[in-house]
Amino acid sequence: MNRRAFLAAASAASVFSYDALSRAFAETPKTILVVAQQLDNVTSLDPQESFETVAAEIAANMYQKLLRPNPDKPDVLEGDLAESWTVSDDGKLITFRLKRDAVFASGNPVTAEDAAFSLQRAVKLNKAPAFIINQFGFTRDNVEERIRAADAHTLTVALDGKASPGFVLYCLSANVGSIVDKKAVLEHASGDDLGNTWLKQNSAGSGSWLLRSWKASESAILEASPAQAKRGPIRRVMLRHITDPSAQLLLLRNGDVDIARNLTTEQLRNLQNDAGFTLIRKAATTQMLIQLNTVHPALAKPQVRQAIKWAIDYQAIQQNIASLTHTVQQSFLPVGLPAAVADKPFQKDVAKAKALLAEAGLPDGFELVMDHYSAQPYPDIAQALQADFAAIGIRLRLMPGENRQVLTKTRARQHEAALTSWGVDYFDPNSNAEAFCVNTDNSPDARNRTLAWRNSWQDADLTARAQAALQEADTAKRLAMYEAMQRDSMERAPFVFMLQAVNTAACREDVTGVRLGTLADANSYDFVRKG
Repeated sequence: MNRRAFLAAASAASVFSYDALSRAFAETPKTILVVAQQLDNVTSLDPQESFETVAAEIAANMYQKLLRPNPDKPDVLEGDLAESWTVSDDGKLITFRLKRDAVFASGNPVTAEDAAFSLQRAVKLNKAPAFIINQFGFTRDNVEERIRAADAHTLTVALDGKASPGFVLYCLSANVGSIVDKKAVLEHASGDDLGNTWLKQNSAGSGSWLLRSWKASESAILEASPAQAKRGPIRRVMLRHITDPSAQLLLLRNGDVDIARNLTTEQLRNLQNDAGFTLIRKAATTQMLIQLNTVHPALAKPQVRQAIKWAIDYQAIQQNIASLTHTVQQSFLPVGLPAAVADKPFQKDVAKAKALLAEAGLPDGFELVMDHYSAQPYPDIAQALQADFAAIGIRLRLMPGENRQVLTKTRARQHEAALTSWGVDYFDPNSNAEAFCVNTDNSPDARNRTLAWRNSWQDADLTARAQAALQEADTAKRLAMYEAMQRDSMERAPFVFMLQAVNTAACREDVTGVRLGTLADANSYDFVRKG
Protein backbone atom coordinates (compact mmCIF):
# COMPACT_ATOMS: atom_id res chain seq x y z
CA MET A 1 0.00 0.00 0.00
CA ASN A 2 1.50 3.36 -0.98
CA ARG A 3 1.42 6.43 1.26
CA ARG A 4 -1.49 8.10 -0.54
CA ALA A 5 -3.60 4.94 -0.34
CA PHE A 6 -2.68 4.55 3.31
CA LEU A 7 -3.77 8.09 4.14
CA ALA A 8 -7.03 7.61 2.26
CA ALA A 9 -7.73 4.44 4.21
CA ALA A 10 -6.83 6.12 7.49
CA SER A 11 -9.11 9.04 6.65
CA ALA A 12 -12.02 6.72 5.93
CA ALA A 13 -11.45 4.87 9.19
CA SER A 14 -11.27 8.11 11.13
CA VAL A 15 -14.48 9.42 9.59
CA PHE A 16 -16.24 6.10 10.18
CA SER A 17 -15.33 6.22 13.86
CA TYR A 18 -17.02 9.63 14.12
CA ASP A 19 -20.01 8.69 11.95
CA ALA A 20 -22.68 9.03 14.60
CA LEU A 21 -21.11 12.21 15.93
CA SER A 22 -20.83 13.64 12.42
CA ARG A 23 -24.54 13.10 11.72
CA ALA A 24 -25.32 14.92 14.95
CA PHE A 25 -23.04 17.80 13.97
CA ALA A 26 -24.67 18.08 10.55
CA GLU A 27 -28.03 18.61 12.25
CA THR A 28 -26.87 21.12 14.83
CA PRO A 29 -28.37 24.61 14.85
CA LYS A 30 -26.61 27.81 13.89
CA THR A 31 -25.70 28.35 17.52
CA ILE A 32 -23.14 25.52 17.58
CA LEU A 33 -19.67 25.78 16.04
CA VAL A 34 -17.81 22.55 15.32
CA VAL A 35 -14.04 22.65 14.80
CA ALA A 36 -11.71 19.85 13.69
CA GLN A 37 -8.33 20.44 15.31
CA GLN A 38 -5.31 18.59 16.62
CA LEU A 39 -5.73 18.76 20.40
CA ASP A 40 -3.11 16.25 21.49
CA ASN A 41 -0.74 18.85 22.92
CA VAL A 42 -3.21 19.83 25.64
CA THR A 43 -2.02 18.37 28.94
CA SER A 44 -4.03 20.63 31.26
CA LEU A 45 -6.44 23.56 31.01
CA ASP A 46 -5.35 25.10 34.31
CA PRO A 47 -4.02 28.48 33.08
CA GLN A 48 -1.30 28.50 35.72
CA GLU A 49 -0.09 25.12 34.44
CA SER A 50 -0.86 24.85 30.72
CA PHE A 51 2.00 25.85 28.48
CA GLU A 52 0.97 24.68 25.03
CA THR A 53 -0.28 26.69 22.06
CA VAL A 54 -3.71 25.05 21.75
CA ALA A 55 -4.26 25.14 25.51
CA ALA A 56 -3.41 28.86 25.51
CA GLU A 57 -5.97 29.44 22.76
CA ILE A 58 -8.68 27.60 24.68
CA ALA A 59 -7.80 29.26 27.99
CA ALA A 60 -7.85 32.73 26.45
CA ASN A 61 -11.49 32.22 25.53
CA MET A 62 -12.35 31.26 29.13
CA TYR A 63 -10.20 33.65 31.17
CA GLN A 64 -9.31 37.30 31.32
CA LYS A 65 -6.03 38.81 32.45
CA LEU A 66 -5.20 42.17 33.93
CA LEU A 67 -3.90 43.24 30.53
CA ARG A 68 -4.04 41.84 27.03
CA PRO A 69 -2.24 42.61 23.77
CA ASN A 70 -4.29 44.47 21.20
CA PRO A 71 -5.34 41.75 18.69
CA ASP A 72 -4.24 43.86 15.73
CA LYS A 73 -1.19 45.49 17.35
CA PRO A 74 0.18 42.96 19.86
CA ASP A 75 2.96 45.31 20.93
CA VAL A 76 0.26 47.55 22.44
CA LEU A 77 -1.23 46.49 25.78
CA GLU A 78 -4.79 47.35 26.74
CA GLY A 79 -6.83 46.78 29.85
CA ASP A 80 -8.67 43.50 30.15
CA LEU A 81 -9.74 43.28 33.79
CA ALA A 82 -7.67 46.35 34.66
CA GLU A 83 -9.40 49.67 34.16
CA SER A 84 -6.14 51.56 34.65
CA TRP A 85 -2.65 51.09 36.02
CA THR A 86 0.13 53.32 37.31
CA VAL A 87 3.83 52.85 38.00
CA SER A 88 5.59 54.52 40.92
CA ASP A 89 8.37 57.01 40.19
CA ASP A 90 11.05 54.53 41.26
CA GLY A 91 9.54 51.82 39.04
CA LYS A 92 9.15 49.39 41.93
CA LEU A 93 5.39 49.40 42.41
CA ILE A 94 2.61 48.83 39.88
CA THR A 95 -0.93 49.63 41.00
CA PHE A 96 -3.90 48.24 39.08
CA ARG A 97 -7.47 49.55 39.36
CA LEU A 98 -9.86 46.78 38.38
CA LYS A 99 -13.12 47.18 36.49
CA ARG A 100 -16.07 47.01 38.84
CA ASP A 101 -18.48 45.19 36.54
CA ALA A 102 -16.41 42.07 35.81
CA VAL A 103 -18.06 38.80 36.82
CA PHE A 104 -16.90 35.18 36.83
CA ALA A 105 -18.99 32.46 35.18
CA SER A 106 -20.04 31.40 38.69
CA GLY A 107 -21.65 34.80 39.23
CA ASN A 108 -18.99 35.85 41.74
CA PRO A 109 -17.63 39.36 41.17
CA VAL A 110 -14.00 39.68 40.09
CA THR A 111 -12.02 41.35 42.86
CA ALA A 112 -8.43 42.32 43.50
CA GLU A 113 -8.30 39.39 45.93
CA ASP A 114 -8.94 37.03 43.00
CA ALA A 115 -6.19 38.73 41.00
CA ALA A 116 -3.70 38.52 43.87
CA PHE A 117 -4.60 34.87 44.51
CA SER A 118 -4.14 33.97 40.84
CA LEU A 119 -0.66 35.47 40.51
CA GLN A 120 0.37 34.06 43.89
CA ARG A 121 -0.99 30.71 42.76
CA ALA A 122 1.23 30.71 39.66
CA VAL A 123 4.30 31.19 41.85
CA LYS A 124 3.28 28.65 44.48
CA LEU A 125 2.33 25.91 42.00
CA ASN A 126 5.60 26.52 40.13
CA LYS A 127 4.42 24.69 37.02
CA ALA A 128 6.03 24.99 33.58
CA PRO A 129 5.03 28.63 32.82
CA ALA A 130 5.82 29.92 36.32
CA PHE A 131 9.23 31.27 35.30
CA ILE A 132 7.44 34.06 33.42
CA ILE A 133 6.38 35.41 36.83
CA ASN A 134 9.18 34.00 38.98
CA GLN A 135 11.86 35.86 37.05
CA PHE A 136 10.94 39.04 38.93
CA GLY A 137 12.08 37.59 42.22
CA PHE A 138 8.74 36.24 43.40
CA THR A 139 8.96 33.12 45.56
CA ARG A 140 6.56 31.04 47.60
CA ASP A 141 7.89 32.82 50.70
CA ASN A 142 7.53 36.43 49.53
CA VAL A 143 4.76 36.49 46.94
CA GLU A 144 1.89 37.11 49.36
CA GLU A 145 3.70 40.17 50.67
CA ARG A 146 4.66 41.52 47.25
CA ILE A 147 1.41 40.88 45.34
CA ARG A 148 -1.52 42.14 47.40
CA ALA A 149 -5.09 43.36 47.24
CA ALA A 150 -5.11 46.86 48.74
CA ASP A 151 -8.90 46.90 48.57
CA ALA A 152 -11.64 45.16 46.60
CA HIS A 153 -10.64 46.76 43.31
CA THR A 154 -6.98 47.72 43.81
CA LEU A 155 -4.05 45.36 43.26
CA THR A 156 -0.43 46.24 44.01
CA VAL A 157 2.60 44.42 42.61
CA ALA A 158 5.94 45.22 44.26
CA LEU A 159 8.99 44.67 42.04
CA ASP A 160 12.65 44.10 42.82
CA GLY A 161 13.71 46.86 40.42
CA LYS A 162 15.76 44.55 38.19
CA ALA A 163 13.40 44.76 35.20
CA SER A 164 11.51 47.61 33.60
CA PRO A 165 7.87 47.87 34.69
CA GLY A 166 6.86 47.90 31.03
CA PHE A 167 8.37 44.47 30.58
CA VAL A 168 6.58 43.19 33.68
CA LEU A 169 3.29 44.33 32.16
CA TYR A 170 3.96 42.27 29.03
CA CYS A 171 4.61 39.22 31.18
CA LEU A 172 1.36 39.69 33.08
CA SER A 173 -0.45 39.53 29.73
CA ALA A 174 0.74 35.93 29.23
CA ASN A 175 -1.58 32.98 29.77
CA VAL A 176 -0.06 32.30 33.19
CA GLY A 177 -1.45 35.69 34.28
CA SER A 178 -5.06 34.56 33.82
CA ILE A 179 -7.31 35.50 36.73
CA VAL A 180 -9.24 32.64 38.33
CA ASP A 181 -12.21 32.64 40.69
CA LYS A 182 -10.56 32.17 44.10
CA LYS A 183 -13.71 30.98 45.84
CA ALA A 184 -14.59 28.40 43.17
CA VAL A 185 -11.03 27.12 42.91
CA LEU A 186 -10.50 26.69 46.66
CA GLU A 187 -13.85 24.94 47.01
CA HIS A 188 -12.40 22.24 44.76
CA ALA A 189 -8.89 22.14 46.21
CA SER A 190 -7.39 18.82 47.19
CA GLY A 191 -4.81 19.09 49.95
CA ASP A 192 -2.39 21.88 49.06
CA ASP A 193 -2.88 21.69 45.26
CA LEU A 194 -4.70 25.06 45.14
CA GLY A 195 -7.37 23.47 42.97
CA ASN A 196 -4.92 22.30 40.31
CA THR A 197 -6.38 18.79 39.96
CA TRP A 198 -9.88 20.19 39.45
CA LEU A 199 -8.87 23.09 37.23
CA LYS A 200 -7.05 20.80 34.80
CA GLN A 201 -10.42 19.91 33.30
CA ASN A 202 -12.77 22.58 34.61
CA SER A 203 -12.80 26.35 34.35
CA ALA A 204 -13.25 29.24 36.76
CA GLY A 205 -12.83 32.32 34.62
CA SER A 206 -14.53 35.55 33.65
CA GLY A 207 -14.14 35.15 29.89
CA SER A 208 -16.85 34.72 27.29
CA TRP A 209 -16.79 30.93 27.53
CA LEU A 210 -16.71 28.22 30.19
CA LEU A 211 -15.45 24.68 29.90
CA ARG A 212 -18.23 22.13 29.70
CA SER A 213 -15.90 19.16 29.19
CA TRP A 214 -12.40 18.18 28.13
CA LYS A 215 -11.26 14.68 27.26
CA ALA A 216 -7.57 14.39 26.47
CA SER A 217 -6.90 13.70 22.79
CA GLU A 218 -10.63 13.54 22.12
CA SER A 219 -12.58 16.76 22.58
CA ALA A 220 -13.10 20.07 24.34
CA ILE A 221 -16.54 21.65 24.60
CA LEU A 222 -17.03 25.29 25.51
CA GLU A 223 -20.32 26.98 26.33
CA ALA A 224 -21.16 30.66 26.43
CA SER A 225 -20.76 32.01 29.95
CA PRO A 226 -24.12 33.00 31.44
CA ALA A 227 -22.38 35.91 33.13
CA GLN A 228 -21.15 37.51 29.90
CA ALA A 229 -22.88 39.49 27.18
CA LYS A 230 -22.19 37.65 23.93
CA ARG A 231 -20.87 39.41 20.84
CA GLY A 232 -22.19 36.73 18.49
CA PRO A 233 -24.92 34.07 18.27
CA ILE A 234 -22.73 30.99 18.87
CA ARG A 235 -23.59 29.39 22.20
CA ARG A 236 -21.42 26.27 22.07
CA VAL A 237 -18.03 25.50 20.54
CA MET A 238 -17.17 21.84 20.02
CA LEU A 239 -13.49 21.15 19.37
CA ARG A 240 -12.91 17.63 18.07
CA HIS A 241 -9.47 16.04 18.09
CA ILE A 242 -8.98 14.89 14.49
CA THR A 243 -5.31 14.02 14.03
CA ASP A 244 -5.22 13.32 10.29
CA PRO A 245 -5.56 16.44 8.10
CA SER A 246 -7.14 14.28 5.38
CA ALA A 247 -9.91 13.33 7.79
CA GLN A 248 -10.33 17.00 8.75
CA LEU A 249 -10.73 17.93 5.09
CA LEU A 250 -13.30 15.21 4.41
CA LEU A 251 -15.37 16.23 7.43
CA LEU A 252 -15.18 19.86 6.30
CA ARG A 253 -16.27 19.05 2.75
CA ASN A 254 -19.15 16.91 4.05
CA GLY A 255 -20.38 19.72 6.28
CA ASP A 256 -19.78 17.70 9.43
CA VAL A 257 -17.46 20.39 10.82
CA ASP A 258 -17.51 24.13 10.25
CA ILE A 259 -13.77 24.78 10.50
CA ALA A 260 -10.63 22.70 9.96
CA ARG A 261 -7.49 24.02 11.63
CA ASN A 262 -4.67 21.68 10.57
CA LEU A 263 -4.88 21.17 6.82
CA THR A 264 -1.67 20.57 4.88
CA THR A 265 -0.31 22.80 2.14
CA GLU A 266 -1.62 20.47 -0.57
CA GLN A 267 -5.11 20.48 0.94
CA LEU A 268 -5.16 24.24 1.40
CA ARG A 269 -4.07 24.72 -2.19
CA ASN A 270 -7.06 22.65 -3.33
CA LEU A 271 -9.43 24.88 -1.35
CA GLN A 272 -7.98 28.22 -2.41
CA ASN A 273 -10.16 28.58 -5.50
CA ASP A 274 -13.21 26.76 -4.14
CA ALA A 275 -16.06 29.21 -3.56
CA GLY A 276 -17.52 26.92 -0.93
CA PHE A 277 -14.72 27.66 1.50
CA THR A 278 -12.81 30.59 2.98
CA LEU A 279 -9.24 30.48 4.22
CA ILE A 280 -8.33 32.71 7.17
CA ARG A 281 -4.54 33.01 7.46
CA LYS A 282 -2.36 34.84 9.98
CA ALA A 283 1.40 34.79 10.50
CA ALA A 284 1.97 33.32 13.94
CA THR A 285 4.82 33.55 16.43
CA THR A 286 5.04 29.76 16.71
CA GLN A 287 8.23 28.09 15.49
CA MET A 288 9.23 24.54 14.60
CA LEU A 289 12.63 23.46 15.89
CA ILE A 290 14.81 20.53 16.81
CA GLN A 291 15.87 20.38 20.46
CA LEU A 292 19.24 18.69 21.03
CA ASN A 293 19.76 17.40 24.56
CA THR A 294 23.40 18.03 25.47
CA VAL A 295 23.36 15.12 27.93
CA HIS A 296 23.91 13.01 24.81
CA PRO A 297 27.73 12.74 24.46
CA ALA A 298 27.77 13.66 20.78
CA LEU A 299 25.29 16.53 21.13
CA ALA A 300 27.39 18.03 23.92
CA LYS A 301 29.96 18.92 21.24
CA PRO A 302 29.36 22.31 19.57
CA GLN A 303 30.72 21.04 16.25
CA VAL A 304 28.08 18.32 16.14
CA ARG A 305 25.27 20.76 16.79
CA GLN A 306 26.57 22.98 14.00
CA ALA A 307 26.96 19.99 11.68
CA ILE A 308 23.28 19.22 12.14
CA LYS A 309 22.35 22.80 11.29
CA TRP A 310 24.38 22.58 8.07
CA ALA A 311 22.94 19.17 7.13
CA ILE A 312 19.34 20.31 6.68
CA ASP A 313 17.75 21.45 3.41
CA TYR A 314 15.47 24.07 4.96
CA GLN A 315 14.19 25.50 1.69
CA ALA A 316 13.30 22.10 0.25
CA ILE A 317 11.36 21.14 3.38
CA GLN A 318 9.44 24.41 3.36
CA GLN A 319 8.70 24.39 -0.37
CA ASN A 320 7.83 20.70 -0.72
CA ILE A 321 5.98 20.07 2.54
CA ALA A 322 4.87 23.32 4.16
CA SER A 323 4.81 26.19 1.67
CA LEU A 324 1.36 27.46 2.76
CA THR A 325 1.70 26.67 6.46
CA HIS A 326 5.26 27.73 7.32
CA THR A 327 8.11 30.02 6.30
CA VAL A 328 11.83 29.49 6.92
CA GLN A 329 13.10 31.20 10.10
CA GLN A 330 16.40 30.27 11.77
CA SER A 331 16.66 32.50 14.84
CA PHE A 332 15.04 32.14 18.25
CA LEU A 333 12.80 35.17 17.70
CA PRO A 334 10.01 34.79 15.13
CA VAL A 335 9.59 37.41 12.43
CA GLY A 336 7.13 40.03 13.66
CA LEU A 337 8.53 40.23 17.17
CA PRO A 338 10.71 43.26 18.01
CA ALA A 339 14.42 42.58 17.35
CA ALA A 340 13.76 39.44 15.30
CA VAL A 341 16.67 38.60 13.01
CA ALA A 342 15.64 37.33 9.59
CA ASP A 343 19.13 36.07 8.70
CA LYS A 344 19.18 32.58 7.22
CA PRO A 345 22.84 31.56 7.48
CA PHE A 346 22.26 27.81 7.27
CA GLN A 347 21.66 25.80 4.13
CA LYS A 348 22.39 22.22 3.15
CA ASP A 349 26.16 21.78 2.88
CA VAL A 350 27.06 18.11 3.25
CA ALA A 351 30.81 18.64 2.94
CA LYS A 352 30.84 21.31 5.65
CA ALA A 353 28.66 19.22 7.95
CA LYS A 354 30.88 16.16 7.52
CA ALA A 355 33.98 18.23 8.22
CA LEU A 356 32.43 19.46 11.47
CA LEU A 357 31.63 15.90 12.54
CA ALA A 358 35.21 14.86 11.78
CA GLU A 359 36.47 17.82 13.82
CA ALA A 360 34.33 16.55 16.70
CA GLY A 361 35.98 13.13 16.43
CA LEU A 362 32.95 11.48 14.83
CA PRO A 363 33.91 11.00 11.16
CA ASP A 364 31.65 7.95 10.88
CA GLY A 365 28.66 9.68 12.44
CA PHE A 366 26.57 8.23 15.26
CA GLU A 367 23.09 6.99 16.13
CA LEU A 368 20.46 9.38 17.42
CA VAL A 369 16.84 9.01 18.49
CA MET A 370 14.49 11.86 17.58
CA ASP A 371 11.04 12.17 19.10
CA HIS A 372 8.48 14.05 17.06
CA TYR A 373 4.77 14.83 17.06
CA SER A 374 2.75 12.17 15.23
CA ALA A 375 0.41 14.68 13.57
CA GLN A 376 1.23 16.14 10.16
CA PRO A 377 3.32 17.85 8.97
CA TYR A 378 5.78 16.54 11.58
CA PRO A 379 6.07 12.94 10.27
CA ASP A 380 6.81 14.13 6.73
CA ILE A 381 9.36 16.65 7.97
CA ALA A 382 10.93 14.07 10.29
CA GLN A 383 11.40 11.72 7.34
CA ALA A 384 13.04 14.49 5.33
CA LEU A 385 15.36 15.18 8.26
CA GLN A 386 16.18 11.49 8.52
CA ALA A 387 17.42 11.56 4.92
CA ASP A 388 19.38 14.78 5.46
CA PHE A 389 21.03 13.40 8.60
CA ALA A 390 21.90 10.14 6.84
CA ALA A 391 23.80 12.07 4.19
CA ILE A 392 26.36 13.12 6.82
CA GLY A 393 26.43 9.81 8.69
CA ILE A 394 23.96 10.45 11.51
CA ARG A 395 21.64 7.45 11.76
CA LEU A 396 18.37 8.95 12.95
CA ARG A 397 15.73 6.73 14.55
CA LEU A 398 12.31 8.36 14.57
CA MET A 399 9.99 8.08 17.57
CA PRO A 400 6.52 9.50 16.79
CA GLY A 401 4.19 10.24 19.67
CA GLU A 402 1.21 12.33 20.65
CA ASN A 403 2.12 15.95 21.15
CA ARG A 404 1.62 15.82 24.91
CA GLN A 405 3.71 12.64 25.18
CA VAL A 406 6.63 14.32 23.44
CA LEU A 407 6.19 17.42 25.61
CA THR A 408 6.19 15.34 28.79
CA LYS A 409 9.38 13.60 27.69
CA THR A 410 11.25 16.80 26.83
CA ARG A 411 10.12 18.52 30.03
CA ALA A 412 11.62 15.59 31.94
CA ARG A 413 14.86 15.91 29.91
CA GLN A 414 14.49 12.30 28.75
CA HIS A 415 14.88 12.94 25.02
CA GLU A 416 17.96 12.83 22.82
CA ALA A 417 16.59 15.01 20.01
CA ALA A 418 13.03 16.22 19.56
CA LEU A 419 11.23 17.90 16.66
CA THR A 420 8.76 20.19 18.41
CA SER A 421 7.18 23.63 18.28
CA TRP A 422 7.35 26.67 20.54
CA GLY A 423 5.10 29.71 20.74
CA VAL A 424 5.78 33.15 22.16
CA ASP A 425 4.06 33.79 25.50
CA TYR A 426 4.07 37.59 25.40
CA PHE A 427 5.05 40.19 22.83
CA ASP A 428 8.55 40.99 23.99
CA PRO A 429 11.93 39.57 22.87
CA ASN A 430 12.60 38.24 26.35
CA SER A 431 9.80 35.70 25.94
CA ASN A 432 12.12 33.56 23.81
CA ALA A 433 15.46 34.93 24.98
CA GLU A 434 14.64 33.75 28.49
CA ALA A 435 13.43 30.37 27.24
CA PHE A 436 16.34 29.58 24.94
CA CYS A 437 19.30 31.38 26.52
CA VAL A 438 18.85 31.49 30.29
CA ASN A 439 19.76 28.57 32.53
CA THR A 440 21.07 29.70 35.91
CA ASP A 441 20.60 26.34 37.62
CA ASN A 442 20.99 23.10 35.67
CA SER A 443 20.14 20.84 38.60
CA PRO A 444 17.17 18.43 38.34
CA ASP A 445 15.13 20.45 40.84
CA ALA A 446 15.82 23.87 39.32
CA ARG A 447 13.11 26.46 39.92
CA ASN A 448 13.13 27.98 36.42
CA ARG A 449 12.96 25.15 33.88
CA THR A 450 13.50 26.94 30.61
CA LEU A 451 14.11 25.28 27.23
CA ALA A 452 17.82 25.71 27.85
CA TRP A 453 17.37 23.77 31.10
CA ARG A 454 15.33 21.06 29.37
CA ASN A 455 18.29 20.45 27.06
CA SER A 456 20.87 20.63 29.88
CA TRP A 457 22.61 23.54 28.21
CA GLN A 458 24.24 26.42 30.04
CA ASP A 459 25.92 29.38 28.39
CA ALA A 460 26.99 31.88 31.03
CA ASP A 461 27.57 34.60 28.45
CA LEU A 462 24.12 34.39 26.85
CA THR A 463 22.46 34.02 30.25
CA ALA A 464 24.13 37.20 31.49
CA ARG A 465 23.32 39.11 28.30
CA ALA A 466 19.67 38.07 28.38
CA GLN A 467 19.42 39.25 31.97
CA ALA A 468 21.20 42.50 31.15
CA ALA A 469 18.85 43.18 28.24
CA LEU A 470 15.95 43.11 30.68
CA GLN A 471 17.39 46.08 32.53
CA GLU A 472 18.38 48.15 29.50
CA ALA A 473 16.22 51.27 29.44
CA ASP A 474 17.29 52.47 25.99
CA THR A 475 14.97 50.71 23.52
CA ALA A 476 17.35 50.85 20.56
CA LYS A 477 20.23 49.45 22.62
CA ARG A 478 17.99 46.75 24.07
CA LEU A 479 16.83 45.57 20.64
CA ALA A 480 20.42 45.57 19.38
CA MET A 481 21.38 43.34 22.31
CA TYR A 482 18.74 40.80 21.33
CA GLU A 483 19.81 40.88 17.70
CA ALA A 484 23.40 40.06 18.68
CA MET A 485 22.22 37.32 21.02
CA GLN A 486 20.30 35.63 18.23
CA ARG A 487 23.32 35.53 15.94
CA ASP A 488 25.56 34.14 18.68
CA SER A 489 22.91 31.61 19.67
CA MET A 490 22.83 30.32 16.10
CA GLU A 491 26.50 29.40 16.48
CA ARG A 492 26.31 27.86 19.95
CA ALA A 493 22.87 26.75 21.05
CA PRO A 494 21.41 23.22 20.88
CA PHE A 495 18.34 24.51 19.06
CA VAL A 496 17.87 24.10 15.33
CA PHE A 497 15.21 26.64 14.35
CA MET A 498 13.67 25.70 11.03
CA LEU A 499 10.23 27.10 10.32
CA GLN A 500 7.73 29.71 11.49
CA ALA A 501 4.04 28.86 11.36
CA VAL A 502 1.23 30.56 9.48
CA ASN A 503 -2.02 29.88 11.32
CA THR A 504 -4.85 28.87 9.02
CA ALA A 505 -8.53 28.20 9.53
CA ALA A 506 -10.34 26.61 6.59
CA CYS A 507 -14.00 27.58 6.97
CA ARG A 508 -17.18 26.64 5.21
CA GLU A 509 -18.60 29.57 3.26
CA ASP A 510 -21.36 30.30 5.78
CA VAL A 511 -18.87 30.79 8.63
CA THR A 512 -17.74 34.37 9.26
CA GLY A 513 -16.04 36.30 12.04
CA VAL A 514 -13.19 33.87 12.69
CA ARG A 515 -10.33 35.81 14.26
CA LEU A 516 -6.77 34.51 14.39
CA GLY A 517 -4.03 36.45 16.12
CA THR A 518 -0.27 36.65 15.99
CA LEU A 519 -0.27 35.17 19.49
CA ALA A 520 -2.25 31.99 20.11
CA ASP A 521 -4.26 33.57 22.92
CA ALA A 522 -5.66 36.13 20.47
CA ASN A 523 -7.63 33.45 18.59
CA SER A 524 -11.24 34.17 19.51
CA TYR A 525 -14.63 32.52 19.00
CA ASP A 526 -16.52 35.61 20.16
CA PHE A 527 -17.42 37.03 16.76
CA VAL A 528 -18.12 33.84 14.80
CA ARG A 529 -21.42 33.46 12.96
CA LYS A 530 -22.90 30.70 10.83
CA GLY A 531 -25.12 31.69 7.95
